[in-house]
Amino acid sequence: MDPLKGAGSSINGISNNQNGLKPQEKKQQDGAFEKLLDETIGKVASLQKEADQAIKELTSGEGDIVQAMIAMQKAEISFQTMVEVRNRLVSAYEEIMRMQV
Repeated sequence: MDPLKGAGSSINGISNNQNGLKPQEKKQQDGAFEKLLDETIGKVASLQKEADQAIKELTSGEGDIVQAMIAMQKAEISFQTMVEVRNRLVSAYEEIMRMQV
């Protein structure tokens, strides 16, 4: 008998059902990616709002130019990162769609 193919056995603690996930783990993963995207987009939006607020404070004469520049750079970098992640996801999706089954 092959020790790796024993009846009902698992390798490295991964069970032999539905992609190696236990039922409760599968339920947790169903919306995990969507939740992660929502949180990330929310963080980018909040950084952009902070940058807008810093610019408004700066134009009214109350704000600090250094803090405004830092807020603007954070917002710009986070937005550029989000766009690049989106581009890579779209590219991966297109490549998967081109695969022949």
